[in-house]
Amino acid sequence: MIPSYLVNFNLNELPRIETDILIIGSGIAGLYTAIEASRDHQVLMITKKTLLESNTRYAQGGIAAVTAEDDSPLYHMQDTLTAGAGLCRSEAVEVLVSEGPDRVQELIQLGTAFDIENGELALTQEGAHSHRRILHANGDATGYEIVRALAKEAADHPSINVWDEHFVIDLITEDGECIGALVQAANGQRTFVRADAVVLCSGGAGQLYRYTTNPEVATADGVAMAYRAGAEIRDMEFIQFHPTSLCYPEAPRFLISEAVRGEGAVLRNIHGNRFMERYHPQLELAPRDVVARAIVSEMEDTHATHVYLDITHETPELIKRRFPTIYETCMSYGLDMTIDWIPVAPAAHYMMGGVKTDLHGESSIPRLFACGEVSSTGVHGANRLASNSLSEAIVFGKRIVDRIRQLPDTKHHISGLRVHRELTAGAMESVHVRRLALQKVMVRQVGLRRTESGLLKGKILLEQERSIFNTKLDKQEEYEFANLLTCALLVTEGALYRKESRGAHYREDYPVRNDHRWQMHTVQQRDRDIVEEVSHA
Repeated sequence: MIPSYLVNFNLNELPRIETDILIIGSGIAGLYTAIEASRDHQVLMITKKTLLESNTRYAQGGIAAVTAEDDSPLYHMQDTLTAGAGLCRSEAVEVLVSEGPDRVQELIQLGTAFDIENGELALTQEGAHSHRRILHANGDATGYEIVRALAKEAADHPSINVWDEHFVIDLITEDGECIGALVQAANGQRTFVRADAVVLCSGGAGQLYRYTTNPEVATADGVAMAYRAGAEIRDMEFIQFHPTSLCYPEAPRFLISEAVRGEGAVLRNIHGNRFMERYHPQLELAPRDVVARAIVSEMEDTHATHVYLDITHETPELIKRRFPTIYETCMSYGLDMTIDWIPVAPAAHYMMGGVKTDLHGESSIPRLFACGEVSSTGVHGANRLASNSLSEAIVFGKRIVDRIRQLPDTKHHISGLRVHRELTAGAMESVHVRRLALQKVMVRQVGLRRTESGLLKGKILLEQERSIFNTKLDKQEEYEFANLLTCALLVTEGALYRKESRGAHYREDYPVRNDHRWQMHTVQQRDRDIVEEVSHA
């Protein structure tokens, strides 16, 4: 069994810091929640890199919210439910679409400069959206602009204290409640942070896979530490692969936004032929799981490592204005979007599952909340609708703070929790080698297309790495590997359990969606086997 805590410690022997609210992570979820909470609470925000380093920073396409007169929250809700393939929680989706527009206006008030056309907010359309409702900034740098504005607000706020370059090792619980976290600084010094409420905003798990659009920091830390603390984790088998990441020698798997297809780009195989008409009536704007699998099928049929994204029929002026970041990045590798087809292939992008929460973001552990990609609010179901992630973060960030304001005062007497297990001493063998091996297992056995035999093989290989949990750890990369392994096992076990294909989970041996048997959620908890939960779609 995975232990409750990764390291040994004695709280009586550690420095202790107290705060009203501890926020772990600094993407849009962490920053927005911190700003909202700082109105009447002292907030400590911890980030393992800097305020500007998060998945949000790399979000290109935009943020989904109804602002146009010809659109409606009902349309947005229906699009979200359709993409979620029967596993969205309808109440959560209703919260998202009805409260999202007001939260977006708050982002604007906090300094976010969305693009304007003809005196109104510029809108684009992305896959599986029925209307143009995606707000964007600086063309294709929406995430960076949001983080820039929020980080400036947070850094200047007297009630928000930020610890850069700190790593949260584990959550601390007492009497069934979360009371804080064990934190390690870059110099190895550990501190116990005591808090009335803890909010996980630690992002996703893209580094589970060799090819991902996520930054290096996306190592599943929040899900893993919540699982060790005993929280319920839901729907981990649903990992979204973005269909179009740059696939070019010496280039990283840079995201080529879905908005490029929203503006008219088409997909072609290496022979130059469009192919999406054979896979879905919405063509290039079909749900992401459909497009990603279609691309893989074309790659296999043509014995290629990529397909092409073609937007050369648009004017150079539109391309450079609408997608300046993508254009400049491609140009740095000798690819000119205005005249060249861009080689692309799918890459791990987003984790639909996560820490199970209620409609106010609270987990199954009292006083532990989750917001953003680390959470499972019920909004995304089996397949996230494009650009709903940023909306979800701010909508539920506000709800989390509203709930925290209702919590009764807590005056825990810390008895001095002490954890001691027999651990293998000495330096661990190269964690980087083990991490790469884990990523390759996940790509080959637990990727876009899965089979029982492959998943079983993957599980066996992952189980062989369990020695990490009995090893004395003291470095960030070691903690991250333990977290990745925990999450990899959860994803693999969830994928083995769900014997159907739905949304982002595709089983070649069970290729049909089976609502009669499998329109339900999988819930995993440290001290019990997987259980099923009725879907409230």
